[in-house]
Amino acid sequence: MTTPAAQPAPGGTWYIPARSSAEGSFDTVVDPARRDDWTYTGLKVLALAPGGAETLATGDFEAMVVPLSGGCEVEIVADGTTAAYDLAGRPDVFAGATDAAYAPRRSEIRISSARGGRFAVCLARARTDHPAAYIAAEDVPVEVRGAGAMTRLVRNFGTVGVFDACDALIACEVITPGGNWSSYPAHKHDEQTDSESELEEIYYYEIAESPSGTPGFGYHQTTSTDPERPIDVLEEVRAGDVVLVPHGWHGPCAAAPGHDMYYLNVMAGPGDHRAWDITDRPDQTWVRATWEGLGPDPRLADRT
Repeated sequence: MTTPAAQPAPGGTWYIPARSSAEGSFDTVVDPARRDDWTYTGLKVLALAPGGAETLATGDFEAMVVPLSGGCEVEIVADGTTAAYDLAGRPDVFAGATDAAYAPRRSEIRISSARGGRFAVCLARARTDHPAAYIAAEDVPVEVRGAGAMTRLVRNFGTVGVFDACDALIACEVITPGGNWSSYPAHKHDEQTDSESELEEIYYYEIAESPSGTPGFGYHQTTSTDPERPIDVLEEVRAGDVVLVPHGWHGPCAAAPGHDMYYLNVMAGPGDHRAWDITDRPDQTWVRATWEGLGPDPRLADRT
């Protein structure tokens, strides 16, 4: 008997095309309050014209403001205290790591930009309070992961062990050179065990254009780990697209030749302990043993 494909609850599908969730100044809105199939994470991508500003309340969620293009001023009001940070940002997501700002739950965030730009607000449901904080671009660890056509670059600005002054939020950026595969071997984190964390995950994509300005594309796959929770996602992704991973093996993500791929990952879950513990898909984990012989993709040599 054929198992039916996953049917998301009325909130929508797991694939959210660019601007299909737009709301006001936000090009992208992933909000658990708007979906009954999503609980622990959120993402808002704010587009500001020069001189523009926007204010949002975090409610039960902690947040990180991450410039995608351009710089901004961030003012965070929490528990009667105001913190202000000037984020230098960057020209675009492929230019390098950026500085960022952390805001606790039950705070108000005002983002303004003299030059304009696009700014991601990563969100995670929180149970404890932490002070507002600034994350400097030069303090973001950047690692090259994988080898050969599986090489990718990871910017660990909000991962466990790098930024721990928060409750649940885990966030990072990945650059996959054109023609390469990432999130490979596919992996999962959909149950709480001694070796695995239960985490929702958001993939937000940007894809580099060709030298002539042709839009780029890539692919994202998520497949089921449990017949009782079927899911089958294989989507062509373009700049501004989002894929939600509620559970299942996710990966590989493939970048079309000639088009570098960027994705922003946002994760959180119900566990009491903040951790990113994963399980490789068994039939793909063998590729890790090939990495030493292949060596890293030289295109990433000057990006760390």
